[in-house]
Amino acid sequence: QGQVVESGGGLAQAGGSLRLSCEASGRTLAVVAMGWFRQAPGKEREFVGSMRWSGGSTYYADSVKGRFTISRHRVKILSYLQMNALKTEDTAVYYCAVQRVGEGSYGLWGQGTQVTVSS
Repeated sequence: QGQVVESGGGLAQAGGSLRLSCEASGRTLAVVAMGWFRQAPGKEREFVGSMRWSGGSTYYADSVKGRFTISRHRVKILSYLQMNALKTEDTAVYYCAVQRVGEGSYGLWGQGTQVTVSS
């Protein structure tokens, strides 16, 4: 089936940086894309960014464009979300998700990791 595990969340000051990691595993895992989402208290979950696994194309929400960067490990199914110039409004639980071959959307989700940005 597969599982996704995020790590790297924590506390940062406004203007600072954090890097999140997301590793997916599974015996027959074939990945189309890995995406990052976040959900702030009292708000709906929103798209942050994604990477197409074949070719490495990336896409970002306007709110994080130019500040956040998604990259990947060369061999493992491991995605990184580098977050720079953090703002207090970036505070949220960040989720990683995997779209597998044959799926029309993200079908495999991690448990989330908390990011808190203080002023």
